[in-house]
Amino acid sequence: MSAVHPAPAREVTVLAAGGTIAMASGGGPVSPSLDGDALVAAVPALAELSGLEVSSVDTRPSVHFSGADALAIAGAAVTEAERGRGVVVTHGTDTLEEVAFLCDLLYGGEAPVVFTGAMRPASAPGADGPANLLDAVWLAGSEAAAGLGVLVAFAGEVHAARAVRKADSTALRAFASPRLGPVGRVDEGRVTLSARPPRRPPLSVSAMDAPVDVVTAGLGSEGRTVRVAVDGGAAGLVAVLLGAGHTSPAHLAALEEAAERVPVVATVRPEHGAILHATYGFPGSERDLRAGPLVCAGALSAAAARIKLMACLGAGLGRDGIAEAFAPDDA
Repeated sequence: MSAVHPAPAREVTVLAAGGTIAMASGGGPVSPSLDGDALVAAVPALAELSGLEVSSVDTRPSVHFSGADALAIAGAAVTEAERGRGVVVTHGTDTLEEVAFLCDLLYGGEAPVVFTGAMRPASAPGADGPANLLDAVWLAGSEAAAGLGVLVAFAGEVHAARAVRKADSTALRAFASPRLGPVGRVDEGRVTLSARPPRRPPLSVSAMDAPVDVVTAGLGSEGRTVRVAVDGGAAGLVAVLLGAGHTSPAHLAALEEAAERVPVVATVRPEHGAILHATYGFPGSERDLRAGPLVCAGALSAAAARIKLMACLGAGLGRDGIAEAFAPDDA
């Protein structure tokens, strides 16, 4: 092990769950090729760590995962972390933010859980997977990260799972936290943290199969997509509104009608988002929104709000419980 790398303070388990980090090419398009042992073997510094455990939990592209698959991966990570071990989950970047956030919703322990992945397959020149995996192991084994819940380590940065979004489709620095920014960095195996976001009480989720649809407002929206979603069997909706919580009166009326049948959580389209309280007074403004039955969660992305609503439904929460669970996200 390089002399610049301190030994991790706690033992770490690596759970491999497929994705680009585990893909390689035999001359054509890349496909799943590497299990957890192969990922670790590609990083010489990890081979020297005592107490490192490795397990492969899935090998598929993350876009193939169902809600049940995501719950299984998150549950496996929580089980390992409850043993007091740091946990690293290698995962496909397409849905990494969703599964990491689900894991954060389930987890109330102290040992760090860290998700990571890669933008370049293992067979590509300049593959980023080994560096990201190494950083994630140092982070998961760090006492500095204890008590932070679930984190994402990518391109040297550390992000809180509930704030992170995939911000670039192809760049190596693919993840960002638009509202909070990174909470830290990993350099030469040393973890530096600049923020410690507060934790939320964990949810006891037994299923992730509730159909929750995202309906996005835009210029001229009048509620058709809302009615289609509810009539089509949605058990809940995430309403992506414009600006600081605005939409047309017709679209808002459709959302309010939907909220009489299923829970509806409102967030906003801008990445640096929040839902105002009482600045605007035109019909369809945030005043009208807050006067109705929708649950406001402007701090969450649409993807995060959908995962959280699915988790709330899978935990058996009713309307009051859902509103209480989302209250910290109305910021």
